[in-house]
Amino acid sequence: METRPKIIVLDDDPTGSQTVHSCLLLMQWDVATLRLGLADEAPIFFILTNTRALTPDKAAAITREVCHNLKQALALENIQDFLVVSRSDSTLRGHYPIETDAIAEELGSFDAHFLVPAFFEGGRTTRESVHYLKVNGVDTPVDQTEFARDSVFGYRHSYLPDYVEEKTHGRIQASQVERFLLAELRSGSESSLLYDRLIRLNHNQCCVVDAETQDDLNRFATDVLSAASQGKRFLFRSAASLLTALADLPPQPIAPEAMAQYVRGGKPGAVIVGSHVKKTTEQLQTLLQQTGAVGVEIDVTRLLENGDRSDLLNETVRKVDEIHQSGNTPVIFTSRQELTFDSVQTRLEFGEAVSALLMAVLRHLPADIGFLISKGGITSNDTLSDGLALRTANLLGQVLAGVSMVKTPADHPQFPDLPVVLFPGNVGDETALATVYQRLSRSV
Repeated sequence: METRPKIIVLDDDPTGSQTVHSCLLLMQWDVATLRLGLADEAPIFFILTNTRALTPDKAAAITREVCHNLKQALALENIQDFLVVSRSDSTLRGHYPIETDAIAEELGSFDAHFLVPAFFEGGRTTRESVHYLKVNGVDTPVDQTEFARDSVFGYRHSYLPDYVEEKTHGRIQASQVERFLLAELRSGSESSLLYDRLIRLNHNQCCVVDAETQDDLNRFATDVLSAASQGKRFLFRSAASLLTALADLPPQPIAPEAMAQYVRGGKPGAVIVGSHVKKTTEQLQTLLQQTGAVGVEIDVTRLLENGDRSDLLNETVRKVDEIHQSGNTPVIFTSRQELTFDSVQTRLEFGEAVSALLMAVLRHLPADIGFLISKGGITSNDTLSDGLALRTANLLGQVLAGVSMVKTPADHPQFPDLPVVLFPGNVGDETALATVYQRLSRSV
């Protein structure tokens, strides 16, 4: 049997590992840290670049830096057989084609790059090259959802070839995009049509891939791996479900419902909520109705008024300590009103200021909390890389479909062996955050 290539995932926020388990997440990308990922026995590892929170120029620079160092690490580990995935949002938000262009510039000539945004755990599917999001049980083209109106990453098309033309400003015309449709993916192993098409791709051809079920992507991945074993070089811009197919892992060691086993000392935990999408706000409201979950709202407009966070930080930490001392779980969340800004740059800078405040709160959490739930992709990245200052983390698996849990190292100076939930902003129904809280509070 052919050896499987190492799957290297550049993740633009830390939630792309939401369908796999038992592998490394890297929060740094110096050559020595990258070698840890390459040498790890798992078939896949993640480099958390957090580029979705950055300006286009910064995103491109960091992607190039990662790939520059990766090239050295691959040579030192003598690895030639690898696949690169630019993992991004399943609702089409992110720096495309900036990141895939930077990867191709640094790592050399790819035969094709594939857009595979399907994410089944989150109700995202693609058919006839149109990408859908399930809204209240109805498949809705993503251009008709709130995500298409994102102030930073908005778009007008859910038909993926048109999306590509829009995002590349016409450099890649919709008519030039290769479409891999469900009928072809489902033609079965007796047909070599899909494999033959993959073998013929060259010159970094842009391709878009349908998928309605995990089996669709499993079949696609089988032929992709076969073509890669014949020397084809492929790059992927995908959501998390493709990673499940490429990594082909067995079930996770501890079932999602039993994740309370990881909670430290049966103690109550803490929840930090940064995401502002409507779904998060609904989930937050449900969580605050649960026994033992006590809200601590941070009025972020005070940061706009004077920029001084010390009073805000001290007030928040005092409330958190009181809630913890009473045996409850503080739920720290930013005020929910949507603020408007003069420019994208100003919005991103304010987002950084809010995140810095949340991370300061995190560093002041009681040392004996049993678990931590981080809600929102950017918030979760900052939790790992800034608040907890981790170099690497071990991915334990999912506590709920699409919601990952990692554990800090045993030698962490403040929170050793702390289970940390990375909860994307746009995953789950309105009860999902409460469900995760209940699962982890069972030992309390």
